[in-house]
Amino acid sequence: MPTLHAIILGIVQGLTEFLPISSSGHLILVPEIFGWDELTDDESLEKTFDVALHVGTLVAVLWYFRRDVAHYVVEALRSIHTRSIETVDGRIAWLLLLSAIPGAIVGALLASVIEDELGDPILIGVNLIVFALVLEWADRSTGTKQVDDFGGRDAVIMGVAQALALSPGVSRSGVTISAGRWLQFDRESATRVAFLMSIPITAGAALYEFFDVFVQGDGIPPGFGGAFFWGMVSAGISGFIAIAFLLRFVRTHSFRPFVIYRLVVGTIVIVIFATGIA
Repeated sequence: MPTLHAIILGIVQGLTEFLPISSSGHLILVPEIFGWDELTDDESLEKTFDVALHVGTLVAVLWYFRRDVAHYVVEALRSIHTRSIETVDGRIAWLLLLSAIPGAIVGALLASVIEDELGDPILIGVNLIVFALVLEWADRSTGTKQVDDFGGRDAVIMGVAQALALSPGVSRSGVTISAGRWLQFDRESATRVAFLMSIPITAGAALYEFFDVFVQGDGIPPGFGGAFFWGMVSAGISGFIAIAFLLRFVRTHSFRPFVIYRLVVGTIVIVIFATGIA
């Protein structure tokens, strides 16, 4: 696997994991369009590389929200010790874990279906368009709820929405932000909650895939270590930039530029693959 390809895919993963435009969809489409068959022809290598990229973006979100995460962990441990949840941070910590359960269940039960049936480029194009319209509709909300208002109902609804993103093209951040806006969170708070929700679900998935690939599987093939390392680094750096950018952007802008991007890319993808151009 050329290191340049790994770096480019790492950048794609980092940006699209947090911008509401679908990382899984882009990671399927980019190699397909450019004919990078080192991944498309080797399912095991593709899965292993996917683990590496997700570790990179997990490090990015953990580092960006390091103070928040530290507070949540401390308060969660304190609530275990006292057997009661007495602070806002303690409540949010447990609700973030709760929000990961729907995605974990769906991912475990439908893993083979997701891998074998939902990666079709035309379906990805349809998902890009449909959930762009969902985001546009939800973003019309005038809600003013803040992160500290995150409650049990919010965690369940946004968690179920997050599970939908297992289908490439939906976008984990996009669909959870849409759910957050529908639940009357303001743009920045919906985005921040969506990013925080990515931590437990991504960490759990990474641990599961790590065990599958590196314990039960063959791990990183010989000669691929450098490419994997730089892919992971580029995913982490670009992911951090994407988080910082989007949180600042939504303070004064709507999500419409991302809606337009999804509509254009989705349409192009459908035309290209439906007509056999690619």
